[in-house]
Amino acid sequence: MKLKTHKATAKKIKITNTKRRKNKKFLTKRAGQDHFNARESGNVTRSKRRRQTLDPTNVKTAKRMLPYA
Repeated sequence: MKLKTHKATAKKIKITNTKRRKNKKFLTKRAGQDHFNARESGNVTRSKRRRQTLDPTNVKTAKRMLPYA
């Protein structure tokens, strides 16, 4: 049976270096950027704009949900 991509996961995770097998990185957006940002410092706000690498414990699950990864 053909494997299907989990679309919600595909929208949240970006994969870099898809051509090379070893150097793949799974990037995701940081949580908590919707509201209540006025009380945070500028450093926190700027760091939330950048993507962060997915935790290694979640990479195995992400690979299962994204068959092309």
